[in-house]
Amino acid sequence: MTDDAAQPATPFHDLDAYVALPRLGGLALAPDGSRLVVGQSVLDEKKTRYVTALWEVDPAGERPARRLTRGAKGEGQAAITPAGDLLFVAKRAEAGTSEDDAVPCVWRLPAAGGEAHVLARRPDGVGAVVASRTGEAVVVVADTLLGAGDETAERRLRKARKEKKVAAILHDGYPVRYWDHDLGPAFPRLFSVEGAPLPPEKPEDAEKVTSDAEGGSPSSTKDPGPDDERGTRDLTADARRALSPEAGFDLAPDGATIVASWAVPGAKGFVRSVLARIDVATGERTVIVDDAGADLGAAVISPDGTRVAYVRETISTPHDAPRVELWVAGIDGSGARRLVSDWDRWAHPEAWLPDGSALLVTADDGGAAPVFVVPVGDPGAGASDVRRLTADGAFTNVVVAPDGSAAFALRSSYEYPAEVVRVALDGSGVSVLPGPSARPALPGHLREVTTTVVEIGAEVAIRAFLAVPDGASPAAPAPLALWIHGGPLGSWNAWSWRWNPWLLVAQGYAVLLPDPALSTGYGQDFIQRGWGAWGKAPFTDLMAITDAAEALPEVDETRTAAMGGSFGGYMANWVAGHTDRFAAIVTHASLWALDQFGPTTDAAFYWEREMTAEMALENSPHRAVADITTPMLVVHGDKDYRVPIGEGLRLWYELLSSSGLPAGEDGTSQHRFLYFPDENHWVLTPQHAKVWYEVVSGFLARHVLGEERELPEVLG
Repeated sequence: MTDDAAQPATPFHDLDAYVALPRLGGLALAPDGSRLVVGQSVLDEKKTRYVTALWEVDPAGERPARRLTRGAKGEGQAAITPAGDLLFVAKRAEAGTSEDDAVPCVWRLPAAGGEAHVLARRPDGVGAVVASRTGEAVVVVADTLLGAGDETAERRLRKARKEKKVAAILHDGYPVRYWDHDLGPAFPRLFSVEGAPLPPEKPEDAEKVTSDAEGGSPSSTKDPGPDDERGTRDLTADARRALSPEAGFDLAPDGATIVASWAVPGAKGFVRSVLARIDVATGERTVIVDDAGADLGAAVISPDGTRVAYVRETISTPHDAPRVELWVAGIDGSGARRLVSDWDRWAHPEAWLPDGSALLVTADDGGAAPVFVVPVGDPGAGASDVRRLTADGAFTNVVVAPDGSAAFALRSSYEYPAEVVRVALDGSGVSVLPGPSARPALPGHLREVTTTVVEIGAEVAIRAFLAVPDGASPAAPAPLALWIHGGPLGSWNAWSWRWNPWLLVAQGYAVLLPDPALSTGYGQDFIQRGWGAWGKAPFTDLMAITDAAEALPEVDETRTAAMGGSFGGYMANWVAGHTDRFAAIVTHASLWALDQFGPTTDAAFYWEREMTAEMALENSPHRAVADITTPMLVVHGDKDYRVPIGEGLRLWYELLSSSGLPAGEDGTSQHRFLYFPDENHWVLTPQHAKVWYEVVSGFLARHVLGEERELPEVLG
């Protein structure tokens, strides 16, 4: 798999071709429905990072997509104003600044034509931008130092930390890390972009700072900019940690109100979230829904601004799994009620219909994530009143046309990556719109596998996708790779660039993608049967569905492997200690010793809701290390804060020292440890993704196929 290899049969036959495939993400619709914008990420010239450009897609499906932006660092977070102007966030060097000094700013690309220019900036950059559907309201998210009283102080403090090379963070709350990055000393705040255009700054004033720790004069704090650059006004000056990285907020269509998920700290490091309404004109904040037994979020404000739909996720206990419910309340929090209380799916509100009569939601459902219509007006509506609009695929980023005739979304499945589609709201179908890129050819086909397990005298159905290589037959059966999804509250229903089965299918493997106990899309009872008992029902489900796959004539049951990441890695470790049926096991970012994992993960309070100490010990894979006789490939990134590197380090040492397949007297071992010093829970850079797939396929080839392959040369 080299850069100068011959043209592959499919992109999945060559890693260079695979990592070069374009990837779509994000979707923005103009308030009048005339413009639809999507982001497309492609490799940069050095092939070491992805750069996103914004493309316009014709909502009518009559014209080809056209590229709108071409910045060297890329653009994202698109929003479209009522005037049709495109807003986006980009990091671009401007006159008088270097690439190193540039920070992400909000840029405006006029609908009437012309060059993009800066609309708003913050000292350390802007993370996201949202525009109202009417009027001129624009709100941005930006990290702000807790000790900065205003923008002048913010610039001074950041300059001091940079020049003195200080990276220390003093915490007084929890959490302190999130997935792959430290939290603090700056935290997200919401800002309104407003006011008259800022005057150009005198060059001699550009470096002026105040000695007042709490700030100083608000003038002369902007870099020279175009005539229509605007100032920003802090709407959440006292937020501190309240706007978490995934808190989420919605701006009312008229731009007058924001509803945000607001984190509230509690005893023993626990955190929960309430719904807060923020007046954009004054910054006044009011908690509108506070539920001590649940986290509240994913707010979506109705078209007339009088109601808000949201998700209520009950706070779990070690004995009761969370319940994710769809609720609606008045914009002041009055009349809060659950929608369709007998519908047993975890719905995520995407958008209101223009007349406010119903919500469009997405929810995992039997191996798909369709779009549903949920009625809002009838308090007595039940599951039978929920209407499924789409048949298959997983839908995200759903936006609704202003006339209510259609919705637009990104759709993917394990047969194709994300593509822009139009969903007819009368239920007549889904059509693919001409986008920036086409579907890649696949080296095989997808089918379903089903089986049943018996629990307490009742049968429980288990299902999976099976990706089968072209040419697999009873005469030439394919070796099998069992892939176990992470979460654990999730489903194999959407295309994944990180865990893509077609790369192994191109090498002749059949890849099994099952949804065992704890998976979403099969009802609350299906989740509950695995809750607090990870090593029980999820394990027996996986073994049962593997049995069903191995019984297929096109599958070779004598050549099998198991793989998983995160919770899937936990299960891979559990499988390794409880069966020797597989020839090789790959465990990525995996939980190994649950007593160690619990207090060190980035959200330890959540783990306390998952298992008691006794349950964690009973379900901890490390207790069965002596029974592991299968060669294992351990993969871990040092910047993983969700499953800290200590899990991988301890697993590696105990495999060598205490397993049933320990290192030999000469120190050699059949196990391997692939370590990424600068990757996190996911391996995100293209060059490391190539290494990941090459090492994994080589390890499987050795132990499953009996073949030796060269390691990537770049490993040294």
